Amino acid sequence: MMRHFDKTSIMEAESFFRRDFINCLSGYKSLNLIGTKSKSGQTNLSPFSQVFHIGATPPTVGILFRPHTVQRHTLENILETGVFTLNHVTQDFFKEAHQTAARYESSEFDAVGIEEEYLLEFYAPFVKPSPVKLGCRLIEHITLQVNDTVLVIGEIEHVWVDEKGLRKDGSLDLNALGTVTVSGLDEYHIGQKLARLSYPKPGKHLEEI
Repeated sequence: MMRHFDKTSIMEAESFFRRDFINCLSGYKSLNLIGTKSKSGQTNLSPFSQVFHIGATPPTVGILFRPHTVQRHTLENILETGVFTLNHVTQDFFKEAHQTAARYESSEFDAVGIEEEYLLEFYAPFVKPSPVKLGCRLIEHITLQVNDTVLVIGEIEHVWVDEKGLRKDGSLDLNALGTVTVSGLDEYHIGQKLARLSYPKPGKHLEEI
């Protein structure tokens, strides 16, 4: 039996129900730790599930931030320094990654025990145990009129990926890498591959590849 919600019933629901409900509707989401550092040298680490592909030429990603009405260290560091890192999370440290969302005054790296590293003199810190690490540079940011959320677009300047998860065609085997995904705000999952399918064309049967 399906239960129906219209806009009115959603808006009249308790705020905690509406928050959790709407956050789950898009299904499984990617999970990344964003590493930044202020100009004064204070590092910051925070989990984000609102990271998405923008384009391949040039290689770009988008991140959606909640309205900048309170102090948001990750966003402020990106706007201040112009660089940030994206780091996949694995089962080995997903609990520590979740804990970085707490409001620490000190560096989240130190507070939760995740080791940072610096690669090729890139200013922002990477997560050392992450199997996929991206070094990105800010190219555009936009405050959306609909709800004042902030869209940040970054160009990918560097990628490090564990070779066990890199296929010859350039795609990634996220199962082999152990990449964790998230639903809602606090439920974590390990992906289970169903199949990889051939390119869809009219009149051609799909094949598992």
